[in-house]
Amino acid sequence: MDYIDKVLEKVKELVGKVIEALLGPEAEPVPIPIPVNDRR
Repeated sequence: MDYIDKVLEKVKELVGKVIEALLGPEAEPVPIPIPVNDRR
């Protein structure tokens, strides 16, 4: 599992660099709302 954690961390860094390159250094990732049907 340690290998998977390292790979995920590298992917996270790469995605952050791509977002920064496209949107600028001040861009923050916006959380995507996930609809939950919790009505009972």
